[in-house]
Amino acid sequence: MTKGKDHHYDADGTTCIGYLALPDGHGPFPGVLVSPAFAGLSDKERATCDRLAAQGYVALGVDYYANGTLAKDREEAAALMATLQSDRPLLASRLVAALTELRGLPQTQGQKLGAMGYCFGGKSILDLARVGADFAAGVILHGVYDAPSFPIQKMKANLLVCDGWDDGLCPPDAKVALAQELTDYCDDWQMLAFGGTGHAFTNPDATPSKGSGYSAKADARSWKALTDFFHAELHG
Repeated sequence: MTKGKDHHYDADGTTCIGYLALPDGHGPFPGVLVSPAFAGLSDKERATCDRLAAQGYVALGVDYYANGTLAKDREEAAALMATLQSDRPLLASRLVAALTELRGLPQTQGQKLGAMGYCFGGKSILDLARVGADFAAGVILHGVYDAPSFPIQKMKANLLVCDGWDDGLCPPDAKVALAQELTDYCDDWQMLAFGGTGHAFTNPDATPSKGSGYSAKADARSWKALTDFFHAELHG
């Protein structure tokens, strides 16, 4: 049972339907964007928002496809993702709109903001950092790292990348390329790679296959790393 509520916000004239989970109390509280995997904002990401709210964060689930779009199957998800993959500036602008919404909430006034994302959502968090958006900390979970079509700006966010070393979508050379990019543009970054682990390691429903599949151990380790990172970067 989710505890938050659907939350409408604007992205350059397009309606997005996110999900807002609030901590108990009056705040203000630090805020965290939660960007979903390639199917769109689902109950998995809503549960993450609720989990973050229980830790004292205002959590906003991102609707980067707009209008509350959620794919019904992998084929539709791939098609939806392709539309934004071919227009990375639009993907970045959708994330900037969500960040602007989070910053404007009364519950986050004067507080630091973070962002996290799974899979294609991880790419969206990287792209948010790559446009120089003003947020304090970002976490990428089994993301995809290919460089965007737009010029990369100096990154303001400190970044944590949690990665499966055997991820079929991001082989070791892709990790090394990302490390070089972050060295060039990000003053404070870290990468945590899990051995014997593939893509989608946080998703219990991920079908096990070569280079992909759920890992309870990596899921738990990455969540601990994420919560420790946000606690250090978003408080004080």
